[in-house]
Amino acid sequence: MLWTIFVILVILWLLGFSFNIGGGLIHLLLVIAVIVLIYNLITSRRG
Repeated sequence: MLWTIFVILVILWLLGFSFNIGGGLIHLLLVIAVIVLIYNLITSRRG
Protein backbone atom coordinates (compact mmCIF):
# COMPACT_ATOMS: atom_id res chain seq x y z
CA MET A 1 0.00 0.00 0.00
CA LEU A 2 2.75 2.42 0.96
CA TRP A 3 4.77 1.63 -2.16
CA THR A 4 1.72 2.26 -4.35
CA ILE A 5 1.13 5.68 -2.81
CA PHE A 6 4.83 6.50 -3.12
CA VAL A 7 4.93 5.57 -6.81
CA ILE A 8 1.76 7.54 -7.57
CA LEU A 9 3.16 10.62 -5.82
CA VAL A 10 6.44 10.36 -7.71
CA ILE A 11 4.57 10.13 -11.01
CA LEU A 12 2.39 13.14 -10.10
CA TRP A 13 5.51 15.05 -9.05
CA LEU A 14 7.20 14.36 -12.39
CA LEU A 15 4.03 15.35 -14.25
CA GLY A 16 3.97 18.54 -12.20
CA PHE A 17 7.42 19.39 -13.54
CA SER A 18 6.30 18.61 -17.09
CA PHE A 19 3.02 20.54 -17.10
CA ASN A 20 3.68 22.97 -14.21
CA ILE A 21 0.56 21.95 -12.26
CA GLY A 22 0.01 21.28 -8.59
CA GLY A 23 2.72 23.60 -7.37
CA GLY A 24 3.73 23.27 -3.75
CA LEU A 25 1.07 20.71 -2.85
CA ILE A 26 2.69 17.96 -4.90
CA HIS A 27 6.10 18.74 -3.41
CA LEU A 28 4.67 18.71 0.11
CA LEU A 29 2.98 15.35 -0.48
CA LEU A 30 6.17 13.93 -1.95
CA VAL A 31 8.21 15.01 1.08
CA ILE A 32 5.62 13.46 3.42
CA ALA A 33 5.68 10.23 1.38
CA VAL A 34 9.48 10.04 1.57
CA ILE A 35 9.43 10.61 5.35
CA VAL A 36 6.82 7.88 5.82
CA LEU A 37 8.76 5.55 3.52
CA ILE A 38 12.00 6.02 5.46
CA TYR A 39 10.16 5.57 8.77
CA ASN A 40 8.55 2.38 7.49
CA LEU A 41 11.88 0.97 6.29
CA ILE A 42 13.56 1.72 9.64
CA THR A 43 10.76 0.26 11.77
CA SER A 44 10.34 -2.86 9.62
CA ARG A 45 14.00 -3.79 10.07
CA ARG A 46 13.69 -3.64 13.85
CA GLY A 47 10.54 -5.76 14.00
